[in-house]
Amino acid sequence: MGFDVGTVPFNPDGWGPPETPASPLLTKHDGAAHPANIPFAPFSRSEKLGRVADWTRNSNFAANPSRSAGGGRDAVFDFALDESSALAGAAADDSSFRLVDGKPPPRPKFGPRWRFQQRPQLPQRRDEEVEARKREAEKERARRDRLYHLNHRFSSSAGGHGPRRDTPAPKASVDIQPEWTMLDQIPFSTFSKLSFSVPDPPEDLLVCGALEFYDRSFDRVNPKNERRLERFKSRNFFKVTTTDDPVIRRLAADDKATVFATDAILSALMCAPRSVASWDIIIQRVGNKLFFDKREGSQLDLLSVNETSQEALPDAKEDINSAYSLAIEATYINQNFSQQVLVRDGNKVTFDEPNPFATEGEEVASVAYRYRRWKLDEDTHLVARCEVHSVTDVKGQQAFMTLNALNEFDPKYSGVDWRQKLETQRGAVLATELKNNTNKLAKWTAQALLAGADMMKLGYVSRVHPRDHFNHVILSVIGYKPRDFACSDQPQYVKHVGDCKIDRRPLHEAK
Repeated sequence: MGFDVGTVPFNPDGWGPPETPASPLLTKHDGAAHPANIPFAPFSRSEKLGRVADWTRNSNFAANPSRSAGGGRDAVFDFALDESSALAGAAADDSSFRLVDGKPPPRPKFGPRWRFQQRPQLPQRRDEEVEARKREAEKERARRDRLYHLNHRFSSSAGGHGPRRDTPAPKASVDIQPEWTMLDQIPFSTFSKLSFSVPDPPEDLLVCGALEFYDRSFDRVNPKNERRLERFKSRNFFKVTTTDDPVIRRLAADDKATVFATDAILSALMCAPRSVASWDIIIQRVGNKLFFDKREGSQLDLLSVNETSQEALPDAKEDINSAYSLAIEATYINQNFSQQVLVRDGNKVTFDEPNPFATEGEEVASVAYRYRRWKLDEDTHLVARCEVHSVTDVKGQQAFMTLNALNEFDPKYSGVDWRQKLETQRGAVLATELKNNTNKLAKWTAQALLAGADMMKLGYVSRVHPRDHFNHVILSVIGYKPRDFACSDQPQYVKHVGDCKIDRRPLHEAK
């Protein structure tokens, strides 16, 4: 059923109906009505129509069959070459026209269309940003190199102990009073030249405390099989100075030696040329005896972090990456690590006396104090309290070991990511730590040598996240023999740490 428009008369000469009847607009063909002299192409509403009519087309388009027939439905509505059209004559007149310049018009460099066409160039912009970041990194690396060489030249001109990085001078550990008298001033270069060998091996006067066995399963820990660091709040750790030690007082009363100290104080003196942070010790002369002490809350009780690094740490004390905050964190990690790597089954190795600093029923950490005596000369003997943290069986014999932990707080400061390098480039990780923590590793090695430990275990502990300084994981545990670690070619920063020389001078009996 269709709608018939009918005949609409048209008068070209004026108004009103024409004198002759008008020709119909629609003609009947095959039972359907079609517009007269207009080609018709069937289509559905879902199809997209091309151009309806192009009156600007040139007759030369017909010479290329692919172009004239390429439009499909568009070619149906091309009236320029339709013989039944009123423009057929004009098309014939334009048949002699030839297109001289077929180059498309230039595109504008500005405007909405240009901005739309620049969107595919975003990868190029990303490449430019990457190149810019690389240039900035190169500038920063060059700046660090210049700073390092400048400090190196300055330290060489100052006897090898100038400032090592662009940080202000560390604050003194004690306020020097104006009424104090300076008895002597010893440069670090003198310390580095000291070397004193003891002909006789040390002897153990007394061993106190109890040791738990080392858990060998931690030797298989790696970054892919990490262990969460546990907290041991119920176990007590003691940092007692020399004169507060009841065993040393008893040995001094029995005239067992003339010089008394602890391994922490002696190691600080041995490794003094490698230290950057300020620290101090107290020397007391009582009769013919000397006592080396540390102050209450001394920096010697804390572990430094990145002390010898060229990268400056934040100055704000409340920052989690400041030197003070990292020292607290490193001490906390070291204590917990030394207790977690033990076999906690109640089996302990006991010695002559229990822990001299613990009360009855108090839970203490696994530690044994070896009071060792060295003969320096015929008139001078040195007694030092040395610590070992664990014991293990090696070929049927008990071997003592020390347990310490290095901690990673943010890989951007060291430039080495432990989670990626520990398995494949363990030597590079150790070399970086020897550069950034020379003094700490040297003191650990000195303490292991003084205590006569057969093995020193180093744990690599990292934060779960660089901004989380409460939760940590153990990434690896590696063992070294103290003598090999001190004298090997790779850790060249910790040579000669096993030597200590006591220079006795005629000082008055005082503190």
